[in-house]
Amino acid sequence: MTINEKIISDKELKISDWELDFYSRPIIETNGKKRWELIISSSKSFKTEKIFLWNKVCPANEVNSIWLTKALNEALNDAEIEGWAKPLKIRFWRASMKSIIKKSIENIGIEALVSRRTYELFDRIEFLEREIYPLEQGYVRGVLAPTFTSNILNDPKPLPEAVRGDALTISEISIEELKLAKNWPIEFGDIFPIQSSIKNDNLVPGLRLFSKDRSLALAAWFSSLEPVKLLIKQNQLILEASEDDKWLVTDLQEKDAKVLNDKFTQSKKDSYGYQFISIQATPFIEKFAGFWILKDVELIS
Repeated sequence: MTINEKIISDKELKISDWELDFYSRPIIETNGKKRWELIISSSKSFKTEKIFLWNKVCPANEVNSIWLTKALNEALNDAEIEGWAKPLKIRFWRASMKSIIKKSIENIGIEALVSRRTYELFDRIEFLEREIYPLEQGYVRGVLAPTFTSNILNDPKPLPEAVRGDALTISEISIEELKLAKNWPIEFGDIFPIQSSIKNDNLVPGLRLFSKDRSLALAAWFSSLEPVKLLIKQNQLILEASEDDKWLVTDLQEKDAKVLNDKFTQSKKDSYGYQFISIQATPFIEKFAGFWILKDVELIS
């Protein structure tokens, strides 16, 4: 291949952020050491239907930022050959590896973002642990690396008064509507393609916030949170976000909490755990100051 043949115009490049995990896996190598592996997935994006996947095993005595920086450069080179643009952000959530991962990502000139909005990465790890690792020599059943679905012990913090808005409602939209989100006018947020196999009439629960005068300020604040999922605990609606944050959105009546929890559970069964958060000036304006698609991947059947 000539240099000219390798040049790809910006319009042809596939564009997406990356999601990354660097940790031990449930396999004992022939030297008696646990396998360490770098796993990379691009984030699902409306800009391309493709997903970039990349793995590399790390020797147990080289688990450091030097090895990881070199591996990331290899991944970038392979991605470029496959027609991918350099990602602007790389998300990761492995707290025990934060210093090594953050330093390595910054070494290659990319923004490192501690976030559990790594839905494609979780799917990739789950696939490897279910379909690939059990077939390998040295596999140790039941010894899996903890994932971001593990229980977060932090107590929820009340949302700051300034970002509670004028009103909130718990609502539902159909999968069909959610698939059209790419066409909506949205100022802040994060949306991605919905799994095509899900029935269009299945319902997705979510949170709608309204603020006549401060909707953009609310949306900007929520955008910095990296929202992950909504859940019910006792009579509280809680938003999990970022690395290990929990925010108390509102207290609920016992009856309302049960109904909403049932909706969340049913959505996991019918709609792959999708949820949403929307922020608007009023319920009647067809414009979103903020809109996020969330996904509760835990206990999806």
